[in-house]
Amino acid sequence: MKDHMPDAIPVPEVVTVPIAGSEATFPVRHVYCVGRNYAEHTKEMGGDTKEPPFFFTKPASAVVPVVPPATGEIAYPLATKSLHHELELVVAIGKAGVRVAPEDAKELIFGYAVGLDMTRRDLQGQMKDKRWPWDIGKSFAQAAPVSPIHPIAATGVLTKGSIWLDVNGTRRQQGDLSDMIWDVAHTLHFLSQYYELLPGDLVFTGTPAGVAAVVPGDRLRGGVDGVDELSIVIVPPRW
Repeated sequence: MKDHMPDAIPVPEVVTVPIAGSEATFPVRHVYCVGRNYAEHTKEMGGDTKEPPFFFTKPASAVVPVVPPATGEIAYPLATKSLHHELELVVAIGKAGVRVAPEDAKELIFGYAVGLDMTRRDLQGQMKDKRWPWDIGKSFAQAAPVSPIHPIAATGVLTKGSIWLDVNGTRRQQGDLSDMIWDVAHTLHFLSQYYELLPGDLVFTGTPAGVAAVVPGDRLRGGVDGVDELSIVIVPPRW
């Protein structure tokens, strides 16, 4: 066996998310997100609730683990004047699967977390208008704060439960997991038609209505019943 060749640059650090009740951590491989998966949010974004789900991605490096009762910090990102919050249930994948039947999807689930899909809404809108890919609106530094992952053995399979977000103490988003157009099982079923789901993947499952802009100094606190809470503060831009 040949000796390991030297790396030309420092090897990037693997992003890991804490696991509740364990000293082990969850190394993040891919981050998948489903768009417009709550009926009221779909309507507020001008979508059709009868459409099949669609997906986009964020880099693993966008994940910002936040362990309650701590409040995480994320910097207001570059190139936007309209940073929006989207509070979501996050599914952590523990087993590989491709073309998974809905009734088998729970076998892939390692656990659940609470996440924020932060969105540069103005850039996303500009890309939509031009019919260009809108990754630039979703994929950027610190775009995915995430709470600790709670193993499914502790939570059970989640199909209902309140999902909510407050900004500066005022309720902005309120819904229930049962309001999803496509539940977790069907979301994983559809996603696995396009990608092999792998251990380490995180799947953001959509957000209720009420998304809106935040600015530096705003404090966000949200949660999903039976999972956890997530708190962050928006700090001034780094550049």
